[in-house]
Amino acid sequence: MGQTHEDSVRTSTTPTTRMSPRDISDAYLYLLGRMLVLRQEHLDFRNEGFRWNVFVHRKPGGVMWANPNLDVAYSDAWVAVDENSCTVIEIPRMVGRYYTVQILNMWGETIVNLNERTYPARPSGAFALCTKGSNVVVPSDAQRIDIPGKKARVLARIELGDSPAQALELQSNLTMVATGAPKIAPPIEIPLFTNDKLPGVEAFDTAAVILATEPDVNSGVDSMQSKVRAAATAATHPPERNRIDSIIRQQAWAMLEHARMAVGTYGHGWVHPKVTGAYGDDWLGRTVANLAGIWSNTMNEVVYFGGGSASPLSGSDTYTLTFPKDDLPKTHARYFWSITCVDAVDYRVVPNPLNRYLLDQHSPLVIGSDGALTLYFAPKPPPNAPEANWLPTPANKNYVLTFRVYGPDQDVISGKWFPPPLRKR
Repeated sequence: MGQTHEDSVRTSTTPTTRMSPRDISDAYLYLLGRMLVLRQEHLDFRNEGFRWNVFVHRKPGGVMWANPNLDVAYSDAWVAVDENSCTVIEIPRMVGRYYTVQILNMWGETIVNLNERTYPARPSGAFALCTKGSNVVVPSDAQRIDIPGKKARVLARIELGDSPAQALELQSNLTMVATGAPKIAPPIEIPLFTNDKLPGVEAFDTAAVILATEPDVNSGVDSMQSKVRAAATAATHPPERNRIDSIIRQQAWAMLEHARMAVGTYGHGWVHPKVTGAYGDDWLGRTVANLAGIWSNTMNEVVYFGGGSASPLSGSDTYTLTFPKDDLPKTHARYFWSITCVDAVDYRVVPNPLNRYLLDQHSPLVIGSDGALTLYFAPKPPPNAPEANWLPTPANKNYVLTFRVYGPDQDVISGKWFPPPLRKR
């Protein structure tokens, strides 16, 4: 066989100026944040039957991404727009129930939440998502929302509460329609890696194409993108390609693990994230969030505490979590709180015989005679524990807990308040 153009490029002279291991690691981890969103785009269209600009209304619990919230009804969609087409979302009127329609860009950043808190004068109705700078005419009754690129992810959450049937009816009235026929680019081809088998140097093979689409609007990204382009060029030379791959596996992955441990502040064994949903110049925090809980929202909407993040919990052990009577979790949540169990690798919900995947304020929890609330986490029902207060855990496997506070008070947002410590029995 003749030599291909790619072969010719890779056998050209190796660059005389080598990138430092730190610059290579930075470039890789920055790019990985975008690749995690691309991976989800591929998986959704390949496995979930998505169509562009059409909502998928999920049944409660019926999601396959990392670390989902199980006490809301999810509706999600991939949006595509261009200079001649917008996408109009119609939100039904909802009263006395938490809801939000979160719009994210293709780097996993929250652009805006559509709800009565962001738009108090317009809590429902039509919102038109349009690419920034387009002159397309939007419906007269629609609020225009500009997105930085030509694609976006939409994630709607409607609280199930104590009337799930009503939540599902509201969900069915949440609609989306394109005003025209946008030209839609297919997802950029990438290795469909898993969390326990991240890509190596091959991550840079399509880096130029990745950076040429869907802008990253955060501050300080020009220098990071320059590093990515330099690493992608260097990776076309066989000696450097091998060196870059070795640096990724030995240093970049270690940096990622360290960043996962240092993602926030710790208290009582729980971690409070430094930032979620909108990351500013914290591109590494964004990559960690996209890995462990893609589509994270901003802290004014919800705060996610991680239990077992530094040292995963053993599913074979029994742990308790006790809230004193004067500091019950509902006192810190304007809307609701919940706690879920996910595995420590892919952050997926762990199956169990009870099909019970969370405890929350709508669970029939038993308050102790002293007014305290004790929750139990164990592979089998702990002796003398109220069955309603038990969340099953996976025997012989590690897991982490996610404690969510929707509508958090200022003590929660600031990191002044943490859930009580988990006690191993």
